[in-house]
Amino acid sequence: MGGFFGAVSRRDVVMDVFFGTDYHSHLGTRNAGMAVWSREGGCQRQIHSIANTPFRTKFEPDLPKFSGTCGIGCISDSDPQPLLVRSHLGLYAITTVGIINNAEALVASCFSGTGHQFMAMSSGKVNTTELTAALINEGETLTDGILRAQEKIDGSMTILLMTEQGEIIAARDRRGRLPVHVGRDADGHCVAFESFAYQKLGYENAYELGPGEIVRVTCEGCETLSPAGHEMRICAFLWTYYGYPNSNYEGVNVEVMRYRNGEIMARREQEAGTLPDVDYVAGVPDSGLPHAIGYANRSGKTFARPFVKYTPTWPRSFMPSNQGVRDQVAKMKQIPVPELIEDKKLLFVDDSIVRGTQLQGTVEFLYGAGAREVHMRSACPPIMYACKYLNFSRGNADRELLARRVIQTLEGDEGLEHIAEYADHSTERGKCLLHEICEMLGFDSLGYQSLDGLLEAIGIDRNKICTYCWTGEE
Repeated sequence: MGGFFGAVSRRDVVMDVFFGTDYHSHLGTRNAGMAVWSREGGCQRQIHSIANTPFRTKFEPDLPKFSGTCGIGCISDSDPQPLLVRSHLGLYAITTVGIINNAEALVASCFSGTGHQFMAMSSGKVNTTELTAALINEGETLTDGILRAQEKIDGSMTILLMTEQGEIIAARDRRGRLPVHVGRDADGHCVAFESFAYQKLGYENAYELGPGEIVRVTCEGCETLSPAGHEMRICAFLWTYYGYPNSNYEGVNVEVMRYRNGEIMARREQEAGTLPDVDYVAGVPDSGLPHAIGYANRSGKTFARPFVKYTPTWPRSFMPSNQGVRDQVAKMKQIPVPELIEDKKLLFVDDSIVRGTQLQGTVEFLYGAGAREVHMRSACPPIMYACKYLNFSRGNADRELLARRVIQTLEGDEGLEHIAEYADHSTERGKCLLHEICEMLGFDSLGYQSLDGLLEAIGIDRNKICTYCWTGEE
């Protein structure tokens, strides 16, 4: 996915942008960048790969070269950015988070004539941020261009711009799939995905953009350039997985939601009589831990940590480019606590089950360490559709998702007509899905949170939440 941070102030903001961007590092591990504007030096920019080195380590040597009262930074799981763009709208820096599903069609239809060109990346594809900027530049103003771009893009696009006037323009995706927060202090304002990022820097909450809203942020304040729309589809995975524990989206705290989610799962198992007799309830580190705490609190089972992750060397197991290395790193990170595993019946809660590859290794590791039983619970429903909005299941086609692979095994293409049944564990097809995954991955039992249970845990109007990856409905 990705995230961004921007600040504009009467004082130098380089350190704010540096630390504020770093606080979004949990959202991406591929590329990162900073761009800073000053009246004397104009725009300074730097981009680095962070595939194997954290943001802070990469950008710390650049800090002495930067100075300015306005700046933006980004963490990205996709293209290098921010980009510097010069057009009839002026010079600006731009960073984006989102997906353009119709990128090739847009290039063909909008820029097929002579005089148009894009820098192709090594994959041959067009940089998403560059294409977004080209669409914006078709407008008469930046605001008009952003509205035009978001209208043409099939997918989602959240945008942060820094102008040569030393102002920031922020635009939330028109369905509000990701949050955009504005903070303020005595000298100016900032913009971020994660509100805790600026709270740690001394800013306080000032404003949260509505879906599709565009604002201009200056030292003096936050001005709406285009009002919010009425339809919102904020991503549910912000609460179940992506969001940092102390983040709040639409007034709902991430950690509190995860406790509540685990409690709802345990409550429903108690009511159905399917709660297994186990010695310990545990979370798959790290995002599964709060869901497991809620599950343990409600079920009355003891919470424990039978294994921990060793993260100083490899903070994110998917950072290496080679799948074999990623699998080995995931294995090396799992440090057992034998006294909590040997001859014990364990129930683990994970935030989600996507492809199931690392989870299978985890189960084998636990049995190898002497576990008597391993039960698994997913804090969200079976993922049936690869995300086409935010890269949650980046690089995974529908057929690569665990649930879809199992359906294909059970019924072939015919099973595609019954996905909703497979997602419901109360149906015969749903029970078959659970049984087959248990056999495949070696669980003694498996349970998924229901969609109703997940939406109950989030607690806002369910019509405002994107559930595409479970239902296939926009």
